[in-house]
This record gives sequence, structure tokens and C-alpha cells, in this order.
Amino acid sequence: MIDADFRRQLQGYGLTTANILYHMPDHPHLLQNFIWQEYDLFPKFPALRKFLDFWKREIEGGLHSVIVAHNRLITPAEIRSIGQEFKLH
Repeated sequence: MIDADFRRQLQGYGLTTANILYHMPDHPHLLQNFIWQEYDLFPKFPALRKFLDFWKREIEGGLHSVIVAHNRLITPAEIRSIGQEFKLH
């Protein structure tokens, strides 16, 4: 059985990390840091956008800034189809 995260990487997903700075609800002049990490598609980042939409709708702390880093862990050159397999005793 293939791991779901590995399958997503083969479909073009890469590891996305977002550093989210937000204003604390009780002390709006103070900033708090939140790190979000998930497999997502570059350049539209649908999973990150969904999370940020949820944040704006449900969480009281207003967003200050979001810094995004993305890396495809598996590139096309690293995966090759194998036509045959030979086993030696």
C-alpha cells in the first residue's frame, strides 16, 4: 500500500510551510507567530488559501503577514519507471 503523502508528491504536491504572524485578540498591538505545514500545489496553494479563509472567518486574531516557503520533494528526474525486475538469490 502506497502512503497517501507519497502519492500526493508524485502528483506534483510539495511541502509548503507558512509562517503566519497575527495580532493577538486581547492585545492587538502584540504579534503572535503560527507555523502551518502541509502538502500543497505551487503556485496557487489551494490548501493554504482554504486554511487562511478559515482563519479569517473563524479566528479572532487578525492576520498581519504570511511568509510562504515551498519545495517539491520529488522531482520528475528522481522517479523512473522500471520495465523489468531481476532477483538474485
